[in-house]
Amino acid sequence: MTHAVVLGASMGGLLAARALVGVYDRVTVVDRDPLPEDVGHRRGVPQARHFHTILVRGLRAMEEMFPGLTAELVADGGIPVGFTVDSRFVLAGHRMVRVDTGASDLQATRPMLEGAIRARLAKLPGVRLVPDHDVTGPVFEGGRVTGVEVSRDGVAEVLRADLVVDAMGRTGRARSWLAAEGLPTPAEDRIDVNMVYASRLVRPTTPFPDKLVLVGPVPGRPTGFAFAAQEHGRWMVTQVGMAGDHPPTDESGFLAFLKRSAPPDVYDAVAASEPLTEIRAHRFPASLRRRYERLRGFPPGLLVFGDAMCSFNPIYGQGMTVAALESEALRRCLRDGDGDLARRFFREAARIIDPVWQLNALGDLALPEIPGHRSPSTKALNRYVARLQRVAAHDPVAATAFIRTIGLLQPPTSILRPNVLARVVVGGLRRE
Repeated sequence: MTHAVVLGASMGGLLAARALVGVYDRVTVVDRDPLPEDVGHRRGVPQARHFHTILVRGLRAMEEMFPGLTAELVADGGIPVGFTVDSRFVLAGHRMVRVDTGASDLQATRPMLEGAIRARLAKLPGVRLVPDHDVTGPVFEGGRVTGVEVSRDGVAEVLRADLVVDAMGRTGRARSWLAAEGLPTPAEDRIDVNMVYASRLVRPTTPFPDKLVLVGPVPGRPTGFAFAAQEHGRWMVTQVGMAGDHPPTDESGFLAFLKRSAPPDVYDAVAASEPLTEIRAHRFPASLRRRYERLRGFPPGLLVFGDAMCSFNPIYGQGMTVAALESEALRRCLRDGDGDLARRFFREAARIIDPVWQLNALGDLALPEIPGHRSPSTKALNRYVARLQRVAAHDPVAATAFIRTIGLLQPPTSILRPNVLARVVVGGLRRE
């Protein structure tokens, strides 16, 4: 019988495991945390207390993997949100015009999202979840990986496997394992954003008209926030601060920080809300991409997935959607067997990651506070995007093009199409 072991039971690991079901007779998912049916916050996902979203493109992919998932999430309180029909986007200081762009997301707390997918995965044939186990490292034999050593309470065990997948998030250890074996390691691209986000759940005292308010950072103020409806009448307030301009976690400091970027109605709603949780902070030092697709050789029997391959700036809310698309790519690769699997999958994943990384880098480097090389083309594109966002405040075509691009429904080149370019160059349609 064939056996695959996935290391990590966060969203990336769960979606990787789903791609393996039916291809391998057994799929084992290992995690260091307990994985109770009563899903809550856990040590291995410190970012879980902050705002999360599944973009519609990612949700469609997950629906293919887990039919009925969307209806289940909505029935349990998940909030579908149309961009920008019932949401408010303020980007580069400009509030985007209300228009049905066809882009959307589904909002819920991370434990709810992860718990629903984990429960469905666990019911699939051949799947076994192994909680409370630490990963020691892979077993190399004859130039390939033939299993992984794990331990619990100091007792070691080797899980023999035909495939081992490192899906342990941005702390994924495949790069260090390669180095320890004297094998080539991938180059790393890094954008040092020096970001902290601080969040709490609240319950507004009066109904709020939008389901999501998203305010992005601007030059001179590298801060922003999301005010987002969640299940059971709760709302998530997540504030972000980049380049060392970090949100406080005390009550008065949290509100004072929010006042710097929030429209008055949002600030008033948050200030009057009933706090439901403490304010929790999480540090995100840098976006990190490991270029596995550029390696000329890679040991058979090992694969890297999700944030272990590329960890995006969470301010853009695209990570879970990218993981879902990577799962689809892995499934396609496996249809042709497991020969040269790593090389084929890494190249497929790079095609998914490339445009998202470029979009993220463009957004980060638009802030002079963020260190990094800015090529002439980057500077020109940032000037163009800044003008597009200004035009999108009143032009529905420009707004739709930009929102669908950041929603991963169309490629970044779509914002340069002639009908969009013309509106940006001439300043867009004027309000009557």
